[in-house]
Amino acid sequence: MEHLTIYIKAVFILTTIITILLLFKATNYSKPAIILLLIWLGLQAIISLTGFYTITKGLPPRFALLLMPPIIFIAVLFFTKKGKSLIAGIDVKTLTLLHIVRIPVELTLYSLYLHKVIPKIMTFEGRNFDILCGLTAPVVYYFGYIKNILSKKLLMAWNIVCLMLLANIVVIAVLSAPFSFQQFAFNQPAIALFYFPFIWLPCFIVPAALFAHLVSIRQLVKNDIF
Repeated sequence: MEHLTIYIKAVFILTTIITILLLFKATNYSKPAIILLLIWLGLQAIISLTGFYTITKGLPPRFALLLMPPIIFIAVLFFTKKGKSLIAGIDVKTLTLLHIVRIPVELTLYSLYLHKVIPKIMTFEGRNFDILCGLTAPVVYYFGYIKNILSKKLLMAWNIVCLMLLANIVVIAVLSAPFSFQQFAFNQPAIALFYFPFIWLPCFIVPAALFAHLVSIRQLVKNDIF
């Protein structure tokens, strides 16, 4: 990983910061939320710098400690009374705009592929079409929430399709990593996500995108934004 240019790391760190700021805005500048988030990111940065996640033997893989806590936290928010109350106050317009970060994320993944630390299958030249969500997010934001031209059904469809594309790349990434159950990319496995700062992708940016879609879908179903 030492051969990676500082530019790639800097772009990804900036992408993470933009994601934090947009999520902070969407939560109406909730101080507890931002403090919890910064602690989580800082903790994972420190752990990753020790090389903890580079050990891929054993089940479940250590990589699960990046993905599972945020997913459990999201589940708690959606299935508890207090969590539902907090979700109801989140700004869906900003959450929709948040998906623009998927553009620099995909460009970062492509750069990592060129440096042979993730496989081609994880990029838009392979089986990862997640960049489409980032490219369409500003359009959906403007015509769906500023001009109010897009229908509820279309907004719902966009969120569901993007959610499926997100799930697609997550599955591909996990099955391309050098775990005991690896299925893809044996010649060039996905190892970049075990290192700082790219561990912030599975432990924060992916869960943030997941959270944004789920909140948007929930509010569309409850008709809270109309």
